[in-house]
Amino acid sequence: MAWLVVVLGVGLSWAVFAFNRLVRLRNQVRAGWSDIDVQLMRRHDLVPRLVEAVRAYAGHEKALLENVTELRARALATSSPAALAGLERELEAGLGRLVVLNEAYPELKASQNFLKLQADLVEVEDHLQYARRFYNGAVRANNDGVQRFPDLLVARAFGFGEAEFFEAGDGGRQAPRVGG
Repeated sequence: MAWLVVVLGVGLSWAVFAFNRLVRLRNQVRAGWSDIDVQLMRRHDLVPRLVEAVRAYAGHEKALLENVTELRARALATSSPAALAGLERELEAGLGRLVVLNEAYPELKASQNFLKLQADLVEVEDHLQYARRFYNGAVRANNDGVQRFPDLLVARAFGFGEAEFFEAGDGGRQAPRVGG
């Protein structure tokens, strides 16, 4: 009978330990996503200002400006990491094309406002890259935790699930260059 109490005590201790570990892993994923969300909002806040700066010098680039604005709106309305990653790849490409316009418009290249926005965008991209790495590491640890036996028994019993990775496209995650 004493061995049964010991086995139940060990099993309960393990379940509590596994539950607490899974809570910690889930919270790391949430914190990582929050960091990404903050950086994406910073990037999205830069888009209208960057579009206006370019519009003042390169008004005939209307299609590009409208595309970037529309992508920003769609990204703001998306919450799934997988879907958002695709939209962010497109937005990043559009922002890259906006930044490259400074080569075609010397007066834009000389604009202090545009140069400041460009530097801010590079800073946001650097922070975003770090946030993505942290988030994806947290997702990997969480997914390992909810898939590994015997922890998956606790995960399933208490509704812990896998999280989605925030995946970048091939070569699509480099920050735009500042200056010429």
